[in-house]
Amino acid sequence: MGVLDGILVVALEQAVAAPVCTLRLADAGARVIKVERPGGETARHYDSAVAGTSAYFAWLNAGKESAVLNLKEAGDLALLRRMLGQADVLVQNLAPGAMDRMGLGADTLARDFPRLIAVSIVGYGQDTDYADMKAYDLLVQAEAGLCAVTGSPDAPAKVGVSVADIATGGAAHAAVLEALIARGRTGQGASIEIAMFDAVADWMAVPLLHLEQGGRETARHGMSHASIYPYGRFDCAGGAVVLAVQTAEEWARFCGEVIGQAELAEDPRFATNALRVEHREALDGILVRVFAAASADEIAARCGRAGIAWGLARDVAGLSGHPALRRRAVALGNGRSVTLPAAPGAVGCAWADVPALGAQTEAIRAEFASAQDDPA
Repeated sequence: MGVLDGILVVALEQAVAAPVCTLRLADAGARVIKVERPGGETARHYDSAVAGTSAYFAWLNAGKESAVLNLKEAGDLALLRRMLGQADVLVQNLAPGAMDRMGLGADTLARDFPRLIAVSIVGYGQDTDYADMKAYDLLVQAEAGLCAVTGSPDAPAKVGVSVADIATGGAAHAAVLEALIARGRTGQGASIEIAMFDAVADWMAVPLLHLEQGGRETARHGMSHASIYPYGRFDCAGGAVVLAVQTAEEWARFCGEVIGQAELAEDPRFATNALRVEHREALDGILVRVFAAASADEIAARCGRAGIAWGLARDVAGLSGHPALRRRAVALGNGRSVTLPAAPGAVGCAWADVPALGAQTEAIRAEFASAQDDPA
């Protein structure tokens, strides 16, 4: 049971962005029917790392039902329409124009299913010149300038996980919840477009403002912050720490209690954050020498005593054994099970199954075969 118990979601989804949205809805108790093409959706075939199941698919599809339909066939398309007649939410991220070709464009959905909340996830706004562009995570990161502010001074980089997809799925999830609240007040559904480019461009607001209003490009500093210093990774005698100094009071404590050079707090080159950023190289040279002479644990202990925010620079193995990592268990379609990170706000989610391809097809065909005739 969850707050969305009784809500029916139909998902024409693939890969990452839309499944992120519908996974969160399923976590909250919604019934999510994932409509897959014969052979299965794209993410089923990325790899077989999780006991024969794709890591992406195992992550994003627990708690959903899988129905294999061939939407090029009139009978299966009619079945989909009957499903939509009972659904509360439709989430789809098919290629631009695919819904129109099936006779399920936005205007048709609004006319035939007035209570339906129909969410279309696209790469770029459909009122822009990029409407028909293919949009994968890397492409959107690059187009939105995210790669230009990520990486080392020598080379741009993409973020190491699919942040464009994840940001888009999160935005779609929020939009669905808002639309459900609005429908509860008005009785009317909604037609919602969520563009991947918009999601990343929103995250790029600060670099964009610095350029357009301040006339300066955001440089790449690896794991350091572009506009706050010291704020980043520092290598130690053993391991590495990540720390953040933001206020004048923190800077004074950092100088005296962490690096043992209280006089630096009065150095005019470093008196404010803006000056520390301006004289980053000079300050960095001092800090590198101090940290190289101490272990990561010792620097962390000093930061803790001084009230300075710190963390350890861990690898994925470090995440695997992290004391703060909370997990959830899911069962795979092949009978095996695995644990995944618990989603934020969903720590108490019940055990959920990742569906085998088409596991619920026949049951769903039987359920909706007896539904009322097509509204159209």
